[in-house]
Order: sequence, then C-alpha cells, then structure tokens
Amino acid sequence: MKRAQGSRSREKLGFLIGAVLCALLGSAPVQGGARFPNVPLVTHEGETVHFYDDLVRDRVVVINFIYTRCGDTCPAETAKLRRVHAELGDRVGRDIFMYSISIDPEHDTPEVLKAFRERYRIGDGWTFLTGKEEDITLLRKRLGLYQDDIDQASGDHNISLMVGNDRIGKWLKRSPFDNPQALANLIGYGLFDGVVPRRGKSYADAPELARESRGAYLYRSRCSSCHQGVGDGDNPLGPDLVGVTERRERAWLERWLAEPDVMLEEEDAIAMELLRQYDGIVMPNLRLGEEDVAALIDFMEAQSRLASQRAPQLAEESVEANPEHHAHAAHHDHAHHDERGVSGIP
Repeated sequence: MKRAQGSRSREKLGFLIGAVLCALLGSAPVQGGARFPNVPLVTHEGETVHFYDDLVRDRVVVINFIYTRCGDTCPAETAKLRRVHAELGDRVGRDIFMYSISIDPEHDTPEVLKAFRERYRIGDGWTFLTGKEEDITLLRKRLGLYQDDIDQASGDHNISLMVGNDRIGKWLKRSPFDNPQALANLIGYGLFDGVVPRRGKSYADAPELARESRGAYLYRSRCSSCHQGVGDGDNPLGPDLVGVTERRERAWLERWLAEPDVMLEEEDAIAMELLRQYDGIVMPNLRLGEEDVAALIDFMEAQSRLASQRAPQLAEESVEANPEHHAHAAHHDHAHHDERGVSGIP
C-alpha cells in the first residue's frame, strides 16, 4: 500500500515539474532573450540601444548586415530593400522595424551611417546601427548570418537577411534580392500568422504571366531598384536608362556592366561623373558574365525603341488630357520667342 502511494506521489511530482518546464519553454520572450545577445549598439542618430531589449523584443523585424564602403552587392541590397520599405508603407516604424547593422564599425560611425542613409533616401522606421566588432560578429553568428569560409577568407560577408516575429518565435532567412512584393507580403502578413488581414483579391483579376527573357529578368532583379525608365522605378538612385544604348558606346557599356568597380578605380571620366552626379552612390559589380551583359543590353535597347515609338502617342494623349495647360505653355513659348526677336538674343 505504501509502495503504491509513493508511486502516485512521484507521478504527481513528475507532472508538476513537467508543467513548470512547459510553461517556461513556451515563453517566446525567454526563447528570444536566450537566443539573441543583448549587446549594445549605436544608431545613426547617436543613440545607444540594446539589441534584444530595445530593437527585437516582441517585434516583427527585418535585419541585415552591410558596410558603407562596399562596392559589390551592398548598394544593390540596400536599393532592393528600399522597394520592400515602399511596399510596406507607413507600417514600417509602427508594427514592422527594419535594421541594417554595419560589419565595418571602425569606419561606419553614426555620422557615416546617417550620411549613407540620407544618400539612399531611406524612409522612417529603418534604423542603421554600428557597435563593437566582437558584438556584431556575435550577433551575426547567433542569427546564422556568419560563414567562416566567406568572412575570414575574403573579407566578404553573407548577404542574406533575417525576418522574424519575436513574439511568436517565428524566424526565416531570406535573400534581399527576392521579389520585393513577395518579401513585403511575407513580412507584412506571413509573419503575423493571420493577425493582420490580407486585402481581398480575386483570382479573376490576376494578370496573365508573360514569358520573361533573360535580359528582362536581369533588369527586373538587378537594375530596376535603382534605375528609372526601362520598366519601372520611382525616386531613382541612378540615371534613366531609356536611350542609354544610344548615349553610350556599346564597348563602354559592356565594360561598365561587367566591372564598374575597376572603372571607378581607374577614374574613368564618365564613371566619375556619374558618381558625382548621383551623390556618391556606387554602381555595384553585379557579377555578370558576357552572355548576361549582352542580354541586358539587348533588352534595354529593345525597350528604348519601344519608348521612342510610344513618345508621340503619349505626347498627344497628354495634350488631350490637359488642353488648357498646353495652350498656356504655348502662349509663354510664343511670348518668349517674341522677346528674343526684339532684343536680338540668338
């Protein structure tokens, strides 16, 4: 009888211990705090914050690592994430937070990061941070964004990013070069597990997918985030690419697409003028092979021809849509012409 009572007591004790362990392990903040070191960082505004307590706890976040002197993929990475930021709109800074952390803290002071952020015209809710190198390396390792063979051998870095919801313990690794709309959809809806309702859409309204050429794919995935004209792009970070195949010699364009970093080191006249004109934003080396370069140039050439063919039609549509505006402009042009004729200005 005593043996049976002792057995039941041990069972009850085991049940209680198990319940306590389940309660502790089921707490998302405990999991997050244990996983992520609470290291101090400094924002581009000069404010000292702690990684977990101030930036991540109970938040939906997007985290990547950059350095401002990077002439390789970092500029394109930042430009792509600008598109994601635009897709998410005013939710960034409200219920979604974006963080770019420098892996070159010796150079990337808060002042340098602030200037970089302004140069790329970064919107609200996206914070750039620096700190101690050992703390940042620890963060990268805990986030799974540090690779010994890459970081130690070449001085390069893993360009993946982490997106996650700390409250529910959901974390995913993604590429910044994913489709911006798909990435924004994952961040803005997928990470919230249905808490944020999706906008109702009908499959009947879905556009038919056209077959995409190699050149079109390269332009969409590598160029459209920075350039306007051939396809899309608001608030461009680089020159309009309509007519670029006419403005530049093909040999120059081929080399510029293949090795812009080398041409900048050589201080090529056109390359340096573009760097000055666009406020020091570097054209990244996109690691394009000869076939990719040829496909991209052919696509831009074809799109420029289409734009030239459509120009007269667009001008006519503009006149029809705003007849009073164009009549007013024509009057000013005529008056200006008369003034020049009287004054003798050529």
